[in-house]
Amino acid sequence: MTTFVDRVELHVAAGSGGHGCASVHREKFKPLGGPDGGNGGRGGDVILTVDQSVTTLLEYHHSPHRKATNGKPGEGGHRSGKDGQDLVLAVPDGTVVLDKAGNVLADLVGHGTSYVAAQGGRGGLGNAALASARRKAPGFALLGEPGDVCEIVLELKTVADVALVGYPSAGKSSLISVLSAAKPKIADYPFTTLVPNLGVVTAGSTVYTIADVPGLIPGASQGKGLGLEFLRHVERCSVLVHVLDTATLESDRDPVSDLDVIEEELRQYGGLDNRPRLVVLNKIDVPDGRDLAEMVRPDLQARGYRVFEVSAVAHTGLKELSFALAELVAAARAARPKEEATRIVIRPKAVDDAGFTVTREEDGLFRVRGEKPERWVRQTDFNNDEAVGYLADRLNRLGVEEELMKAGARAGDGVAIGPEENAVVFDWEPSVMAGAEMLGRRGEDHRLEAPRPAAQRRRDRQAERDDAQREFDDFEPF
Repeated sequence: MTTFVDRVELHVAAGSGGHGCASVHREKFKPLGGPDGGNGGRGGDVILTVDQSVTTLLEYHHSPHRKATNGKPGEGGHRSGKDGQDLVLAVPDGTVVLDKAGNVLADLVGHGTSYVAAQGGRGGLGNAALASARRKAPGFALLGEPGDVCEIVLELKTVADVALVGYPSAGKSSLISVLSAAKPKIADYPFTTLVPNLGVVTAGSTVYTIADVPGLIPGASQGKGLGLEFLRHVERCSVLVHVLDTATLESDRDPVSDLDVIEEELRQYGGLDNRPRLVVLNKIDVPDGRDLAEMVRPDLQARGYRVFEVSAVAHTGLKELSFALAELVAAARAARPKEEATRIVIRPKAVDDAGFTVTREEDGLFRVRGEKPERWVRQTDFNNDEAVGYLADRLNRLGVEEELMKAGARAGDGVAIGPEENAVVFDWEPSVMAGAEMLGRRGEDHRLEAPRPAAQRRRDRQAERDDAQREFDDFEPF
């Protein structure tokens, strides 16, 4: 059964926003107390967060579909809907987030680093929030926006200081087991190591991590064997260590040719030329292995490599190797540029930026694209004439109607707002009023303007009393 997964396709869906509520306050002696519809709640986000306790993407391999909760709709009495709960997905340190096309969206390194993979939808405004001096009793509310739905790819790249590379059965797992407290699976057959193993090494005052990268054979950079699947784990390492087998039983192999093959695979994979390298001649506890190590050592040193003869079984030469690695790791850390504090970049909107574009397509259709127009369309209930009229007012104030006229649009021409796959198309009528406007100005309810009968009767009785009092005051006795 697979226990390590370092690449998955994840289908994430954020929560949709709750719809706003269209409600009128009613109570005894206040049959029309004004709009009191609450706003809808915000949909939950899908957030990827680095957690040091997570080491594999196995959980998402078995359940790749994840969805945050929706926001609740608003209610009467000025009660807003509850926000949807964010869905926080824990990922290993070193996870790279890509889209389906392979473009990098985020590189999550460091505990607590997070990335919003899918943004929750906004909640719709209730009619209480839409009320104004000109629109005293809106008979509509805005709909909640749908949350983002996307497919992303998660790739794990091991975060380690030192990477051990070499042929299968060269002794990499044995070496990491004696240098650190890691306990990898060890056996005398090819591809014993099927997953990268990590260990922590302390050498003096330097503490560093070391990784055993499996599966490098000729053709690994083209996907042969397990190489292409795990070569990505070498990318973040500061130091590369070639572990060469000096006691191999294969007649067509020797340490120098093994080094050349692995170096060629690393070169074809790319991006690793500037990493410092060490060579470890392993298994010198075998008599023939020690003799072979002494033979090839001068050739390797002539190429500029620092060579260490070790035996993972006999624990020979390990202290010198660990301190040499610590020296290179410390130098690599010192050479890294210091991280600067995040700067707040303010990008003011251009004076001539209308926030939308109007283009005429080959079939004569006029297409409107922009964040605000598309969001307003998504939030409009097209079954409500007053809501449609409110949308027309907003588009007109934004300048969409004026730009359509400049682009050559005439009454009856088709206009689409939004992308091709999800657009609202209608026949354009300049300055047209919705059917609800024939009854009065948009957003007004004449019932709120008309006097109530009981209040009118009270005023009439008060007027009669005032008239009687004036007559009494004007009366002059003989």
